[in-house]
Amino acid sequence: MTYQGQIEVRTTGHRDIHDITERVAELVRSSGIRTGIAHVFNVGSTGAVGTIEFEPGLERDLPEVLDRLIPPSRAYGHEQTWQDGNGHSHLQATWLGPDLSVPVRDGGLLLGTWQQIFLLECDVKARQRKVVVTVVGE
Repeated sequence: MTYQGQIEVRTTGHRDIHDITERVAELVRSSGIRTGIAHVFNVGSTGAVGTIEFEPGLERDLPEVLDRLIPPSRAYGHEQTWQDGNGHSHLQATWLGPDLSVPVRDGGLLLGTWQQIFLLECDVKARQRKVVVTVVGE
């Protein structure tokens, strides 16, 4: 069986991070699937999803580390082509990735105690993000 739903998240721009765990879990519960996989996919090239312990320190640390690894305001090829200020946004989102797969067991997400699903906005401006959740199993 396959079930698909969508989450929408309004972001405020670069470094805005959201805990979407409960919203993904609700879609899994709605699917009726007891055992399988939940695939979480951010639609767009400047947002990313992953797992983290969603607490204030790491909410700050993850974007800061990304900005150190792939800093804004560099002369990226994307900037030279488009001059839109978000070359680093594309690279950061690619580095983290647009998707995540989480096991489903007993009708729920199989996550660790301190493991939550996040959506990180890497773009320089606010976005209305769409995250597609596809649950496959039985």
